[in-house]
Amino acid sequence: MTIDDAAVRLGDAEDTDLRAEARALVATLTREPWGQVSPSLYETARLVTLAPWLTGHERRVRHLLESQRPDGGWGAPGGYALVPTLSATEALLTTLRRREDTGGLVGGGGPHGRLPERVNVQDTHRILHAAGRGLGILERLTRLDATALPDMPAIDLITPSLIRSINRRLEDLARLRPEIAERLRSARLVAPPGLDRGRLDKVRGALKAGVPLPEKVLHALEVADDLARGAATVRPAATGGIGASPAATAAWLDERAAPDPGAPARVFLETVVNGHEGLAPCGIPITVFERSWVLAGLVRAGLVSTVPAALRASLRELSGPAGTPAAEGLPADADTTSVALYALALLGTPEPPDVLWAYETDTHFCTWPGEDGFSVTTNAHALEAFGQFLRASAAGGVGRSVSRSDRERATARYAAAVRKITTVLCEHQQPDGSWTDRWHASPYYATMCCVLALTRFGGERASAPVRRARQWVLDTQRPDGSWGLWEGTDEETAYAVQTLLPSAAVSAELHEAVFRSNEFFLRSAKGSGGRPDGTALWHDKDLYRPEAIARAAVLVARHLVRRYLATKTD
Repeated sequence: MTIDDAAVRLGDAEDTDLRAEARALVATLTREPWGQVSPSLYETARLVTLAPWLTGHERRVRHLLESQRPDGGWGAPGGYALVPTLSATEALLTTLRRREDTGGLVGGGGPHGRLPERVNVQDTHRILHAAGRGLGILERLTRLDATALPDMPAIDLITPSLIRSINRRLEDLARLRPEIAERLRSARLVAPPGLDRGRLDKVRGALKAGVPLPEKVLHALEVADDLARGAATVRPAATGGIGASPAATAAWLDERAAPDPGAPARVFLETVVNGHEGLAPCGIPITVFERSWVLAGLVRAGLVSTVPAALRASLRELSGPAGTPAAEGLPADADTTSVALYALALLGTPEPPDVLWAYETDTHFCTWPGEDGFSVTTNAHALEAFGQFLRASAAGGVGRSVSRSDRERATARYAAAVRKITTVLCEHQQPDGSWTDRWHASPYYATMCCVLALTRFGGERASAPVRRARQWVLDTQRPDGSWGLWEGTDEETAYAVQTLLPSAAVSAELHEAVFRSNEFFLRSAKGSGGRPDGTALWHDKDLYRPEAIARAAVLVARHLVRRYLATKTD
C-alpha cells in the first residue's frame, strides 16, 4: 500500500473529526470532576478485607477470582505482581477466615448491622484454591531483592504490612481448621531483602503517639491496620476520603461512623465503587492531574484552542504556597504544579513559576521535598513550566506590573533553572537513548516527556540527546506498527509518535514508521471504538490507567499522524 492509499484510508476510517473528539473529551473533565481512572486490583482487594459491608462485596471477591493469572499471581509481569498478589491473597485468606465465623457468609457481620452479601462462587474450595496459588507465587516473588522491584509509592510500607497480615491469617486458619492450612501448604512469608519494617514501624509509632502523619503517607494509611481506625490525627478531605484512596478511607472508617449512610467517608466509598462497577481505583479524585495533562497535551498539539473558564480556574484553585496537588486529599507536588503552570501558559494565562523554587535542590527539582529518588518526568515538566513562562515574558505577555530590575532578576533565575534541568535530563538519558521514570512503567512515556521539553527549551545542547532518543524509538517499533514495554499498546504508541513528530529530520525510516503506526491506530480504533486499549502503566500503589490522559495522548498522536500524512501526500 502506498502512502497516498494510507491517507485515503485514514480519511475513510475516521468518521469523527479529531477536533470534535478532543472537545468532547474536554467536556468530560467537567462532567466527571473526580477524574476517569481505572480500577486497581490492590485497592479492590483492600476493600474486600477492610469493608465487607460496602455495596458490591460479592462483585469484588468474584473479580479477585476471575482476574488471577494462570501462574497464580495478579497484576503485571515481574516485580509489578508483588503488591497486587499480596493484596489479593490476603483478601482471600481473610474471606476464608470469615467463613469460619459466619457459617458461609463471606462478608462477616459488618459494623452497620445488616448481613453481608453472599459471594456468588461455587464454594469455599474455589477461594481456597486461588489463595493457595497466590501463596505459591508469593514464595517466589518475596525472594526478589528490593532493588529488583519497581519504584512504586509506599511499596516499603505495603509489603511488610500485608506479609504480616497474611502470616496472621495463616496462623488463624491453622488453629481453626488444620485441614485448610494443610491444603494451603505455605510457610511464613518473609519480606524481600532490603524491604524491612523500619518505615512501617515509624508510621505505626506516630499513630500510637498521636503524632500527625505526613500528608503523602495518608494515601497508604491502610498499612497501619487497627491503628488507622478512627485515628484522631487524621481528617477526611472535602471529598470525604482519606489520602484520595478508597483503601485508606476504609481503614480509617471506624465502627461509629460506618453505620451512618451520611458519614462523609462512607459516602466517598459508596460513590467510588458505584462509579467503578463495584471496584476501586488506587487514587481518586485525580482532578487537577487529569485536567492539567489533558489540556496541556491537546492545546500543545492544536486540537483545542479554548477551554471553559471554570476549567482554567480549577488549575489554580487548589494552589497554595507549596504549589498544586493532583487533587483534594493529596499533598502538593512539583510534577502537577509544573504541568498546571504549563497548561495555563499555553492557554494564554501564564503565571510566574516561583512556587517551584520550593522543590529546587542543588542538582534538580524534586517531586516532594525530601523525596527518596529522582524523577526525570517531574524535571521535564518543570523545564516546560520555566521555558514557556520565559517565552511568554519575552513576548510581552507578563511581568509588566513589576519593576524592570525585578523582572530581569527573575528572568535570569528562570533561565538558570532551564539550564540546570537541561543538564540533569541529558545526564540521565540511558545508553540506548531512552529515559525511564518512577511514575510510569513504560520508557516511552518518560522519553516523550524529555524529548518534548528538550526540543522546545533545551537549546543546542539537547539536540544530540533528542536525536538518540528518536533513533531508539525508531529501532524499537514492533512489527505490527506499535510500541510497548510488554506488548504494543495505544498509549505507548501515542507517546512514541509524539517523540518522533514533528521532526525536522525527515527520512525514509521515519516515513515508514509513521505509516506503520497509522496502520496500527486504524486497526486498534476499529477493534475498540477508538478508545485506548486499557493497559495500566502508571505507578501508584498498583499500576493504573488515567483514562482521559491516555485518550488525549492517542488523539494527539492520531492528529500528528494525520497531519504528517496529509503533508507528505500534497
